Amino acid sequence: MHCVKLRGQRLMARDFDRQVAEFKVCVAILNGFTALGIPFTKAVG
Repeated sequence: MHCVKLRGQRLMARDFDRQVAEFKVCVAILNGFTALGIPFTKAVG
């Protein structure tokens, strides 16, 4: 939740179940960006 709040985003949904779903989508997007930033190391030789 801290990372979502750092981006300045707020949950738009008012219903709790929809807030949970919205938060899961935000976390999935952040995890995707994090995965793109991790370097891939391959052994040569």
